[in-house]
Amino acid sequence: MAALRVDDKLGLVRFKVDEQGSHIAINEDCDDEKEIRLLTMACPAGLYSYEDGKLSFNYEGCLECGTCRVLSLGKLIESWNYPRGAKGVEFHRG
Repeated sequence: MAALRVDDKLGLVRFKVDEQGSHIAINEDCDDEKEIRLLTMACPAGLYSYEDGKLSFNYEGCLECGTCRVLSLGKLIESWNYPRGAKGVEFHRG
């Protein structure tokens, strides 16, 4: 059996989306291309995108790893919190 690729593994992760909004607030007005490029490349789930001069974030698939918080808190990331109880990524063994 062939090893699963990262994209395949991410497809197996379950999420409980918090319909009240994102647990991460981004600075959509930031135009530091170096910081933006770093953030979009570092997110293991590929949830940050930069198109037409606009940074966007899709919180629904967040792995809550904290990579963006460590790299960019106070720059592109205005605030980072874990989702409300029983929301967000559901970790399981296997």
